[in-house]
Amino acid sequence: MTRSSLLLVMAALQALKRKKRYEKQLSQIDGTLSTIEFQREALENSHTNTEVLKNMGYAAQAMKKVHANIDVNKIDDLMQDITEQQDIAQEISEAISNRAGFADEFDEDELLAELEELEQEELNKRMADVRLPSAPSSSLPARPASTRKRAEDEDDMKQLAAWAS
Repeated sequence: MTRSSLLLVMAALQALKRKKRYEKQLSQIDGTLSTIEFQREALENSHTNTEVLKNMGYAAQAMKKVHANIDVNKIDDLMQDITEQQDIAQEISEAISNRAGFADEFDEDELLAELEELEQEELNKRMADVRLPSAPSSSLPARPASTRKRAEDEDDMKQLAAWAS
């Protein structure tokens, strides 16, 4: 090997060593940046969680203040009072809607009997207008077809029962 080629080889080795050192430093820097990014995200999440918890505390305190003046027994009493007043309003409404003095004036059984009588009269009027068809002038068969069919079916069922037993 000549001196110039030896210098080139040594320079190349030095360059490779520098490259390896830079790659190692780059890897370390990348790891450090990843750690810092992770810590930044963790801090942001911690801050968000702290704000949420703080606001939840404010909400709990506000609800306590609101509910401090409310007694459950008073609410029950109030709801009973409301129910009573609604019942009274319903009774008043029913009393107003019933016609005074007319409810007891008529016997319901008599009214039903009169209604049946009127319905029967209407039915009789309608029946008076009905024209019935005249009876057939030809003689009828000795046994109607439906009766014959029924008799045949009964015979078939008897044969089937006899065959099954």
